[in-house]
Amino acid sequence: MRLSHALLVALGGALGAVARYGVALSVARLAPGPFPAGTWTVNMVGAFAVGLVAPFVLTPQMEGWRLFVVVGVLGGFTTFSAFSLETLGLLRDGRPALAALNALGSVFLGLVLTAIGWRLARVLGAP
Repeated sequence: MRLSHALLVALGGALGAVARYGVALSVARLAPGPFPAGTWTVNMVGAFAVGLVAPFVLTPQMEGWRLFVVVGVLGGFTTFSAFSLETLGLLRDGRPALAALNALGSVFLGLVLTAIGWRLARVLGAP
């Protein structure tokens, strides 16, 4: 890993994380309630943004921009954008079964692992 690449990812990630925080707070204020509207909005905006940006930066000469925008900014904004781009890549490569496995498996297993982690935290004394 080159230091310049790591710095591009780090700077982009910081910007994306701050943007996520701001958007999620703003949306939550506009749409209070039990549905996680802030997170949902961030994830959907990130999915759209990665689809819009990726075609412009997925070339060797645009590697710096890809690292900064896709891996950094959008990665810091939401990992849902990376998940969406990778799943679309599987579909575009003619691998619908792998795309479905990635999509359904990620959601299901992610939820199961979150529940296991939550349970373990309770066992370890979390309130």
